[in-house]
Amino acid sequence: MNYENLKISNQQAEDILLKRFNIIGTASPLPGEIDFNFRIKVADSDGYILKISRPNEDEGYLDFQQKLLQHVEGNGQHLIAPKVIPDVDGNPISKITDAFGKERFVRVLTWVSGRVWSTVNPQLDDLRFSLGEQCGLLTQALQGFDHPEAHREFAWDVAQALWTKPHLDLFQNEDREIIAHFQNQFETSQESYVKLRTAVVHNDANDNNVIVSSDLISPKVQASIDYGDAVHTQIINDLAVACAYAIMNHNDPLEAALPIVAGYHTAFPLEENELIHLYNAIAMRLVISVTKSAINKIEEPDNTYLLISEKPAWEVLKKWRKISSDFAYFSFRKACGFEAHPNVNEFKNWASAQHFQLSELFPSIATNKTLHLDLSVSSKWIGHQEDFNDLDLFEFKINRLQKEHPNKIIAGGYLEPRALYTSDAFDKVGNSGTESRTIHLGVDFWLPSGTPVHALLDGEVVIAVNDAGYKEYGGLVILKHQTDQFEFYTLYGHLSVTSATAHKVGDLIKKGEQIGALGTSEENGNWVPHLHFQVILSLLGYTNDFPGVAYYNQIEVWKSICPDPNLLFKSEALRDIHENSNEELIAYRKQHLGKSLSLQYKVPIKMVRGAGQYLIDQFGHKYLDTVNNVAHVGHENYNVVKAGQEQMALINTNSRYLHDNINALAEELLETLPPELSVLHFVNSGSEANELAIRMVKAATDERDIIASEVGYHGNSNMCIDISSYKFDGKGGSGAPEHTHIFPLPDAFRGKYTGELTGELYAEEVQKQIDSIHEKGRGVGALIIEPIISCGGQVELPKGFLAKAYEKVRAAGGLCISDEVQTGCGRMGKTFWGFQLHDVVPDIVTIGKPLGNGHPLAVVACTRDVADKFANGMEYFNTFGGNPVSCAIGAEVIRTVKRDKLQENALNVGEFLKAELQNLSQDFPIIGDVRGQGLFLGIELVDADKNPLAAQTDYIADRMKDHGILMSTDGPDHNVLKIKPPIVFTKANAEELLFYLRKVLAEDFMRL
Repeated sequence: MNYENLKISNQQAEDILLKRFNIIGTASPLPGEIDFNFRIKVADSDGYILKISRPNEDEGYLDFQQKLLQHVEGNGQHLIAPKVIPDVDGNPISKITDAFGKERFVRVLTWVSGRVWSTVNPQLDDLRFSLGEQCGLLTQALQGFDHPEAHREFAWDVAQALWTKPHLDLFQNEDREIIAHFQNQFETSQESYVKLRTAVVHNDANDNNVIVSSDLISPKVQASIDYGDAVHTQIINDLAVACAYAIMNHNDPLEAALPIVAGYHTAFPLEENELIHLYNAIAMRLVISVTKSAINKIEEPDNTYLLISEKPAWEVLKKWRKISSDFAYFSFRKACGFEAHPNVNEFKNWASAQHFQLSELFPSIATNKTLHLDLSVSSKWIGHQEDFNDLDLFEFKINRLQKEHPNKIIAGGYLEPRALYTSDAFDKVGNSGTESRTIHLGVDFWLPSGTPVHALLDGEVVIAVNDAGYKEYGGLVILKHQTDQFEFYTLYGHLSVTSATAHKVGDLIKKGEQIGALGTSEENGNWVPHLHFQVILSLLGYTNDFPGVAYYNQIEVWKSICPDPNLLFKSEALRDIHENSNEELIAYRKQHLGKSLSLQYKVPIKMVRGAGQYLIDQFGHKYLDTVNNVAHVGHENYNVVKAGQEQMALINTNSRYLHDNINALAEELLETLPPELSVLHFVNSGSEANELAIRMVKAATDERDIIASEVGYHGNSNMCIDISSYKFDGKGGSGAPEHTHIFPLPDAFRGKYTGELTGELYAEEVQKQIDSIHEKGRGVGALIIEPIISCGGQVELPKGFLAKAYEKVRAAGGLCISDEVQTGCGRMGKTFWGFQLHDVVPDIVTIGKPLGNGHPLAVVACTRDVADKFANGMEYFNTFGGNPVSCAIGAEVIRTVKRDKLQENALNVGEFLKAELQNLSQDFPIIGDVRGQGLFLGIELVDADKNPLAAQTDYIADRMKDHGILMSTDGPDHNVLKIKPPIVFTKANAEELLFYLRKVLAEDFMRL
């Protein structure tokens, strides 16, 4: 029958409902493959779902569904499930005759309230865990239930999936190969598969059949609905179905599946032999889906529901095909609490009884002692990234270390998180941003090229290749070894190409025979000569390579597949070295450090290394840093670090001695400043700089009264706190001191005055403070303000405000201070200093730690007149201010900004990013304002009435961290996202930031 003739209208549905169930409600259609489903809304209840069959539907099949629901109601104590509503005659299944004279069955079930899985964003691990848990609980509740219809022939039953084989000709090329591969794998596994546990299961936890709670922060799965696909089948198939749909639209579908598997196992314990088949079962559910779609395109082209999951199903299938079925199996095992590799404990027991010597591996070295070398991301030995990428330097350091320990083999590295792997081949985009392979799976033995490597025990060559490429193995040999109980492999990487490729697959190598010799850096993947030695329990299908480095989030699986090689040698020097966990560090801080020292993020991060615009944690995870403007020219900028190291190796003393460096830094700075600002005083921090500036004001004007902006912040010393509204008007503060006078935050977006022409209005607010000071019989000391108010929320000063404010302050005899601690040194892009944006020249400029790129360095620049009045006979001396090391660093920072055109970069990248953020605000009106200059930007989040949205702002910062991007919040209402990265930040970095901002802004919690 034509599909249009089968359809039921909303009015027809409402009429049927009233006649057969005596329920008055409003009907709206729902998707369905076979039944015509309607949501029924009624007053004062959650409502119902009306299900009308197609003509000639099997009543026994519908009876099966109704009895199943009644069984769940009686046995699923912790489950929410639809309940059967009888018709006016008390029947669980009612009957009607349609307009074409066809008998059709009608059922009504209670409506389960909540959100459909497909509408929930984001779908994170906790939610997927709860999906698995609910599916497992339902399987548990269905234990003992059976019905003849549960054993029907059913195309959506994974156990019957080989019906798809005759339809292989519907597919071409890669698609055909993928389908055929999974069909063959499934067919080959039938002997063990058919012996798995079976039961009646729900079998259809797809993204439109799963109901999720309304909690937008921590949602949980509440129920599964639509039991029409329930069937008696292998229990593992039920989990496979849940996984198949919930892993769609993820870059890493296996990672997405693991919480579902773990959740299912907690509610309904899975058996190890079932997990062997889960990978294929997931694939075959997807094969069924795409095959049905291909058939339905021909048979019912107008039924869009039948095609709804075709595209995402293909996307998963193509990704699933690239995943090793063994690795998936081991991952599923670990998710369920089993050892990832089933033979790992047997290997450990076997290895504990063996006694191998390093002199057997390297007979020419004749020593069994080792010296542990730490090459982890936290290692001070490897030094700067530029150093460990310098092979000559690295080899020199190895050789020098070897001379210091001539009777030991330098070794180490098992499970070390390393930052050495800089090739793009070690990176991927995972489910939460960029991930890097950093966890080293073998032990490295650092020995000269040409050193012979011998077999520890008999083995068969399974791989012998030249694994050419940057940071690859070069010459690689893998041997297979057989014990009475199991087989395992040993890997020998970075051999000479000639010695490795001299072997052929199948060659037998006896214990003590030479395998090869260590290669040179020209042939070993561009490494300093060494042997990468690794133990492997499964080759995972590799035939000409094998990972030597893994992703941190997979470490528990990999350390089971690749156990510690030191289990063979039992070297004390190579045993695990304990490092304090983050929890231990936090506990110590809480006990011994001041409570006012806060930590960023709900789950704090331990950072151990910086590189340009990235910070790196102890596991080697890189975070794109949009926060730390202190690392002005990039975290651990090589030239800046080198300048400091070189000078520190010579002398570091105070400015009472002559030294070229203080003059060199002064010269670099004065080149950037207007000629009026010709005198410099060097200090150690922005707080010191502003403290000194206020002292200068008092000396130059003989006045103490300071005018400052609301929510301004100028440092953490006593005098700076006294002029910082951000502090004294905030938590723990007690308001403005007597001699501090605060005018309203000059915020043209949400301040006292809004709009474009507010500069003069806010300047009048400064005048009011001047008048107030005069009314008290005192004079004005100074106005201090940032050119863009940072803690106020990256607030740009209104046009004309600063010039007018300066004019008024100077007319009252006061001085003008520009606090450039946050904004200076080229960050503004258009200008080198923030005050230059406003076409003014301050009397005093304070410059802070960005000048030192993280080193404690700051400067006060002032006019000659101010400097002369400050030099009133009281000497100003600062022990470390202007020391040679600080000055060497500061001069190199300024030179780097100039040489590398970083001010130009701040302009170009900043304007691109600002424009794209403004475009983003068109799609997401929650972004009320985008402001700032260069790489000093702010994004303010508000509702339609401009009310601040602090919770949403905090949510974005935390979720961006999950994607490997660091952001922070500020502003008086904590509703502004600050963007002030190192000014080496690139357009590609900006695009990554925009991509993930768009992604997070689309999440449920962000919707107004």
